[in-house]
Amino acid sequence: MLLTARNLSKHYGPRLLFSNITLGLEEGERVGLIGANGSGKSTLLRVFAGIEPPDEGELIARRGLRVAYVPQEDVFHPAQTCHEIITDAVDEHVDEHDREVRAYQLLDRANFVDPSAEAGSLSGGWRKRLAIVRQMAREPDLMLMDEPTNHLDLEGIEWLEDLIDAGKFATLIVSHDRRFLEETATRIIELSRAYPDGFLSHDGAYSAFVEKREEFMAAQQGRQQALASGVRREIEWLRRGAKARTTKAKGRIDRAHEMMADLADIKTRNTAQGSAKIDFNASQRQTKKLVRLENVAKAMGGRELFHDVTVTLSPKTKLGLLGPNGSGKSTLIKLIRGTLQPDSGTIVRADALKIVVFDQHREQLDPDQPLRRALSPNGDSLVVRGQPMHVTGWARRFLFRGEQLDLPVSELSGGEQARVLIARLMLQEADVLVLDEPTNDLDIPTLDVLESSLEEFAGAVLLVTHDRYLLDRLSTELLALDGEGGASMFASLDQWERSRSSDKPAKPTALPSKSPPAPTPPPAKPIAGKKLNWKDRRELETIEATIQAAEGRLAALQAESTDPTVVADFKKSRDAFAALGAAQAEVDRLYARWAELEKQSL
Repeated sequence: MLLTARNLSKHYGPRLLFSNITLGLEEGERVGLIGANGSGKSTLLRVFAGIEPPDEGELIARRGLRVAYVPQEDVFHPAQTCHEIITDAVDEHVDEHDREVRAYQLLDRANFVDPSAEAGSLSGGWRKRLAIVRQMAREPDLMLMDEPTNHLDLEGIEWLEDLIDAGKFATLIVSHDRRFLEETATRIIELSRAYPDGFLSHDGAYSAFVEKREEFMAAQQGRQQALASGVRREIEWLRRGAKARTTKAKGRIDRAHEMMADLADIKTRNTAQGSAKIDFNASQRQTKKLVRLENVAKAMGGRELFHDVTVTLSPKTKLGLLGPNGSGKSTLIKLIRGTLQPDSGTIVRADALKIVVFDQHREQLDPDQPLRRALSPNGDSLVVRGQPMHVTGWARRFLFRGEQLDLPVSELSGGEQARVLIARLMLQEADVLVLDEPTNDLDIPTLDVLESSLEEFAGAVLLVTHDRYLLDRLSTELLALDGEGGASMFASLDQWERSRSSDKPAKPTALPSKSPPAPTPPPAKPIAGKKLNWKDRRELETIEATIQAAEGRLAALQAESTDPTVVADFKKSRDAFAALGAAQAEVDRLYARWAELEKQSL
């Protein structure tokens, strides 16, 4: 066992975050830590990292255990170079030259083009990579990461997945990214007061955990119903004036009180799981084309971001926007909103178009404003869907407690600030919802509700997110910017991923090292004019039938991949698309082999 926690408890001011947490982390484990905002995930991670002491309980670590910790917010001296930062993190007992070489190796394997770049010049995504690499330089046995996919683009997330997959260290990662958890975790732990032990742990991927959780909650609901029936019987018995003089009667009275206490406890647990209530307000406009971009191009700072972008946003369109950091996603949003003009092409918007924007930088929020004014700017009463509501009721809908209403927005967590923005959006009537990284800091229950609300929204949605689970489930089409001026449309995330799989770099190793380039293979010898042997002739005679059978399997898998029951299940959907890709590759191989045999037979 690498690290064992025994009876950990922690308060945040007067509020209890978690109590009597006892669990262990084993060598090589990949653990995902989830839970609602405010459940204490980040605090527990800091306790494991030794940064915060628990109020009660103890940590028992294996002798010589090396623990690395990547917090949500990365702190670097802005003038320090990437290479200097990583060199400083390498074990000081290593020779200076070797430390510098190792720093270059680590940065190279993390795809840093310029190790001499200053930290202050990096984007959020590259700062996050740098923070992860800095901890990798410490050669940890256990890596603790708090929301590491925040700020990473999709390529960065895939890089991190490969890094974890190849690493020799164990990981404990706080994340709300469901696809990331599915790809990396071999065990899921959820912190929640809904569970008797304060958490639920299950070995397996995230999808397996979700099934386990549903089974557990259903069983707990059944236990509540059974206890309630038992308590009703005991109350009736007590009301009949049972004599407490006998030992038997005293024992039954004691058991009745224990049952009542158990029932109160389980009722509290069964109501502990809450999620925000999200319902966006569509304008119900009947216009078929809300926004139309035709051959749009834009360059910034002398660099072409994209060209020939043609796309239509209509009611019920859910357009996912993909691309690496700096590829022009934010610029395209400004073009659609009309705050920026294209260099060429046309953009046509419906008359009096109402566009509502979720800004990932949360610049719409005043950090000094109290929560009650952020939720209800014009007083303690507001109108929601034509109905008056007090701000306290509106706040409860987004899981805020009454005592938080006078707190300044700056004192709210990232997830709470995101919920404030969503609450403000819900008060605005919209034809087009533009959501720029709405999932950052949101907990999984809120993400589930957000996803359902966006599915039901009658207007158009433009979604910019690195949450592949949300993109896959929600998008009706995808527009991918490649960062080099190109823009392409895709029907699904799987299609986009397959289109770039051939360009994906090799997975990193746990301890990267420079290696000489692989020798160039000799050119293949031409086969034209080569006579067919008996085996080849037999293959040529039967290959058309083989291709027909392979195409039949491909068609069946295509039908299966669009089956609603498969699409709704992440694991089934992933497996179906993997099988579909393999079947398509087999058909392509057979056609290539047919052409080769025909050529040889000439």
